[in-house]
Amino acid sequence: FMLYQMTFAIITVALVAGSVADRLRFSAFLLFSGLWLFLVYVPIAHWIWGGGFLGAYGVVDFAGGLVVHLNAGVAGLVAAIVVGKRRGYGSENLSPHDLGLAVIGTGLLWVGWMGFNGGSALGASSRAVMAITSTHLAASAGAFTWMALEWYTRGKPSVLGMISGAIAGLGTITPASGFVMPMQGVLIGLMAGAVCFWACTSLKIKLGYDDSLDVFGVHGVGGL
Repeated sequence: FMLYQMTFAIITVALVAGSVADRLRFSAFLLFSGLWLFLVYVPIAHWIWGGGFLGAYGVVDFAGGLVVHLNAGVAGLVAAIVVGKRRGYGSENLSPHDLGLAVIGTGLLWVGWMGFNGGSALGASSRAVMAITSTHLAASAGAFTWMALEWYTRGKPSVLGMISGAIAGLGTITPASGFVMPMQGVLIGLMAGAVCFWACTSLKIKLGYDDSLDVFGVHGVGGL
């Protein structure tokens, strides 16, 4: 159980890195990771899980929607604002240099997410199966919704948009995955694709921040 929980801590710090990719020194990020882990992640994890005071008030988070995604999204947004924008942001094409690697990474995340959400049942049970099923369906629905919105607003869909929608569905279903039925997972995925698409386009442009990999728009907003 301890090792399993450590993987949650690792992935949360890794998510924050996405907000400041391309413009933060590795040594600085190492320092940030150690401090943020103990000063922010650990307290929030204990507020919600393991009999924490928010849990006592009825807050439920099955697999880390608040502890991981909302937490990392807000930290990433603040880090991006503090560090500042990348050189060429707004004037140069800063899309991923290798879309194939982005798709492979999303596939690895998608499969791994089944382990995170299903594993949060802490056993091979019907709840674990429901969590895995709703997780997969939410990711599929998120990818579909993002594709449809991009097609409608920009005239054509994109692979990058679809994988962003899939991850939006994954992040959004996470806190609810063990408490909903598969059809509800589809509905959550549909909403995730729409709301996170808005956050990564209209909201991002309006607020003017440079979140390299849309950690706040996808994980922060989705987790919220």
